Amino acid sequence: MKALYKIAFVVSASAALTSCFNKNEPNYQYMPNMYESVGYETYSESKAFNNGKEGQLPATGSIPRGFTPYELPNTEEGYNASKANVSPIAAADYDEDKAKELFTVYCAICHGDKGDGKGNLAKREKFSGVPNYKDREITEGSVFHVETYGRNMMGSHANQLNTKERWLVARYVMKLKSE
Repeated sequence: MKALYKIAFVVSASAALTSCFNKNEPNYQYMPNMYESVGYETYSESKAFNNGKEGQLPATGSIPRGFTPYELPNTEEGYNASKANVSPIAAADYDEDKAKELFTVYCAICHGDKGDGKGNLAKREKFSGVPNYKDREITEGSVFHVETYGRNMMGSHANQLNTKERWLVARYVMKLKSE
């Protein structure tokens, strides 16, 4: 008889506990916005912005964190002026292995491993007229300028290489030119 009471108690307790649960209306949530965030549609109007339509623009004259502006313009005069620039990287901080690695990844495909203008793309005639560094009047500053803005058929590498990396590659190019 005691076993029958125990079974009846367990069945009635479980029925009481599960009878309050409704799958269509879940129980009270303490912080519902944490569980069910508001879904904003892409490009839709929002009260989060000034005029309800456009995103916030950075302040005029602001510079992104970690970005170093390059003062010379992308003109022939800027290129000529860049020839007087010298690398801000001290000789003790120059990492030739890193510079060679960056050159191999970003430059050697066109310019060749030796800077002779005989990279894979030049050999396959995808680009013609890739210059040999030894035949050009270049300096570290002019190489940095060309890496930053691009010149002739060469595009800018400012998005792929940060300022320090561009100076490393420029110094490595000058090493290849002197060999």
